[in-house]
Amino acid sequence: MDVNNENVPELSALRQSIDDLDRRIVELLNERARVVIQVGKAKQVDGTPIYAPDREQAVLKRIAELNHGPLPQNTLQAIYRELMSGSFVLERPLRIGYLGPQGSYSHLASQRKFGASVEYRPLADIRAVFDEVSRGHCDLGLAPIENSFEGGVIDTMDCFINSSVHVCAEVMVKIHHNLLGSCAPEQIRVIASKPEVFAQCRNWLSSSFNEVQLLPVASSSKAAEMAASEQGLAAIGSTLAAELYGLKIIFANIEDSPNNITRFFVISATPAKRTGADKTALIFTTAHRAGALVSVLNVFAKHEINLTNIDTRPSKRRNWEYFFFVDAEGHCEDERFARALAEVREHCGELHILGSFPRAMETV
Repeated sequence: MDVNNENVPELSALRQSIDDLDRRIVELLNERARVVIQVGKAKQVDGTPIYAPDREQAVLKRIAELNHGPLPQNTLQAIYRELMSGSFVLERPLRIGYLGPQGSYSHLASQRKFGASVEYRPLADIRAVFDEVSRGHCDLGLAPIENSFEGGVIDTMDCFINSSVHVCAEVMVKIHHNLLGSCAPEQIRVIASKPEVFAQCRNWLSSSFNEVQLLPVASSSKAAEMAASEQGLAAIGSTLAAELYGLKIIFANIEDSPNNITRFFVISATPAKRTGADKTALIFTTAHRAGALVSVLNVFAKHEINLTNIDTRPSKRRNWEYFFFVDAEGHCEDERFARALAEVREHCGELHILGSFPRAMETV
């Protein structure tokens, strides 16, 4: 008891130090915000986009370099992402389109990337995300492009084939699936979610609910919406969906792999500037001759450009013609990359640059 009494003055002094530091932090944050307002005015004069992926990357990199602890890097990263979200509002409110309804994994990824201060617009499908960005109704859109275990997202790849939007950033999100509902496990007769989600939870479902009907729906958040109103129906979805639709998390983290990551593209009407740590997304068809694809790949190899992803989709124009989707390290304006693209075109029927963008350095 005496020891506790001796510690009270010291604890009180430490808390007072925290209060004083908080006061200074708030003053500095608002001083920073006043500069942000001036930045916004300057952007309006010359038409510079509010969201600048290269500047975002530079700020986060600098904060990581300045941090010597004890706060972990991901804590400061989260703080500064939210700070930048508030800065967008001071410059001009951003509208972000994503695959809805609310509570989808696209919604979750959007919030982790752009914070709580921007405007979010849930859209009916991925095509609508592309259309609303193209029309200028949304400043940015978020679309899933691939999962680490299930591969490319077909709907997104198909949208890129006939779209003029640019990829300006990528977001890597660690995905945790949860069984959501308002009833006891033994009362569940139907489980709803996206087909891709079922695939990512295949082993767990077969061992735990092998006799329950699986109902494919357009999105995991649509499944959560259904689970909130239908007795005996559960959903597989995010913790955000559970919160928004008032559902219990019956079982958490039911994905078959703990390293389940989905990569999202941020799409914009304007391209991103170089950062020095970039990737470029391309789409092409090959010329109709033997070895054309090998020739394309050999050009990239000759110029020492690393391809980090390659996927295919039928062109839907001619039988057995395919579009190849490629991610390569580097920016399309880099001298070496530009030389490679000029040579690659000789072996392609079509070649389109979907966008160059800062390489994601961490999952969010």
